[in-house]
Amino acid sequence: MDIRINKFIKDCGIASRREADRLLSEGRVTINGQTAGLGTTVREGDEVCVDGRILHLSSQKHIIAFYKPVGVTCTKKDEHAEQTIDDVLNYPYPVTYAGRLDKDSEGLLLLTDDGELIDRLMRARNAHEKEYEVVFRKPLTEEFIRKFTGGVYLKDLEETTRHCKMEQTGDKKALVILTQGLNRQIRRMGHALGNEVTGIKRIRIVNITLGKLQSGEYRELTEEEKDTLYKAVGLNPKQAGNEES
Repeated sequence: MDIRINKFIKDCGIASRREADRLLSEGRVTINGQTAGLGTTVREGDEVCVDGRILHLSSQKHIIAFYKPVGVTCTKKDEHAEQTIDDVLNYPYPVTYAGRLDKDSEGLLLLTDDGELIDRLMRARNAHEKEYEVVFRKPLTEEFIRKFTGGVYLKDLEETTRHCKMEQTGDKKALVILTQGLNRQIRRMGHALGNEVTGIKRIRIVNITLGKLQSGEYRELTEEEKDTLYKAVGLNPKQAGNEES
């Protein structure tokens, strides 16, 4: 059965479908030695490569929780990055992050070879919760918290953030729960309200928590965690990775 190349790449866990389209547009994908284009289909027996690496479909999907250290860039290849995920994560299977965390922030990343799970987690409209420990430069006030949680207009993005939750835990510290994933969102929100962010640690994504992981460490998710996560994003755990959407 023929399958569209971007879906094949997604199902191999290399990238989301959108990211797969970018790889294709950059000429980094080949089928049987020929550069593949958008809309190309893959047939059984075809050899598909990304950056020269042969891709394989696998029925067994891997998901890990990883504590990303400060200073590590969420990318596989970046000649300008001092450190990337591949430099600090020694995992035996090829996995891709499901949602970025900026270089200056630390904490929980989910990485998997289940492309459908990546897509579901990264779709903003699905509004999955992500929780952060945040440190601000100035003391928090009731007015600041009210404005921060009520939606902040980000001029450079020309977008107003969704309402979010904030629980003050110290003079300059708070727990923040977002259901949105704009680029450097929390830092942009603090800046827009005149209170710069000096530290961010992500401690939860949906039902998965950072737990006792130390910086640079990873762990496999338990089967219970996987089942709950798949159900939360609208996937059947028993059919994970085989969706046609």
